[in-house]
Amino acid sequence: MRSAFALFGLLLALSACESTTGPLANNREGLAPPPGTERITEAVDGLVVGHRLMAAGEYDLALAAYTRAVTKYGLNTDVLSAIGSANMRLGRLGQAQQWLQKAVKKDPAFVPAWNNLGVVQINSQQFYKARSSFQRAFALDNGDSDDIRQNLILAIRLSKAASAEIPEKFNFLLVRRGNGRYLLLGQ
Repeated sequence: MRSAFALFGLLLALSACESTTGPLANNREGLAPPPGTERITEAVDGLVVGHRLMAAGEYDLALAAYTRAVTKYGLNTDVLSAIGSANMRLGRLGQAQQWLQKAVKKDPAFVPAWNNLGVVQINSQQFYKARSSFQRAFALDNGDSDDIRQNLILAIRLSKAASAEIPEKFNFLLVRRGNGRYLLLGQ
């Protein structure tokens, strides 16, 4: 048992040693690239990387890429909406809603942010707000997007279902009880 611990300690100590010559030296250059390889001097755009990662289902990495994009673009509408969308895909609905609300406040005509805000609101069971967000997105998009149209139809159905708890044919009477007090009676 002692020899196993001693061997583990020796391996740990050796792994901490650093070579001062060869391809892993402190200059960190490594092997030369193959002939004809294009030299990249600028980083790839964080928004582009984030969009590709979102399409690949890598939402954590996409969020990190969008966060890096802030250094290049600042908190513009695209970045705010992208961060909100990544949070939405990660199930962080409260954070997503905050970011998307900032995006639509910054640019009230940005259709993707309105649509995604509606999706977050539906998932948060805020059906009336979702309906309003989808209506805004649909109007701004001139009705060109089938996806937004389907989202709006769903929000309308859900908001009607949420209000269906009280039957429409139920008659209510408002009875004055005196001193500005009223009583609501059902028939």
